[in-house]
Amino acid sequence: MSYRLGVDVGGTFTDLLLINEISGETFTAKVPSTPHDSSVGVLNGIDRICEESGVNVTDIARVMHGTTVATNAVLTGKGASVALVTTQGYKHVLQVARSFCPGGLEVG
Repeated sequence: MSYRLGVDVGGTFTDLLLINEISGETFTAKVPSTPHDSSVGVLNGIDRICEESGVNVTDIARVMHGTTVATNAVLTGKGASVALVTTQGYKHVLQVARSFCPGGLEVG
């Protein structure tokens, strides 16, 4: 069987969704996040969801990873102060980063 795994690392919890790509059957799990090393929470979550679903980790064909940690830091103002410095000729950097490219990706 082939499974797809989605993982979202939040500030408090790491959420997982496992989907059987053939039948559409789903399994969910939630484990505490580990801010000192988010990989620990992810691996704990994978262990839990595989144990609870009876799915062997080797049957997971795809893993999709997302995080709300950065979003939460921006929304709460707890992130580091940063600046963006560019050189002449790179005026579209912010638009490109936001996937908004007025007039396409012309040079100039």
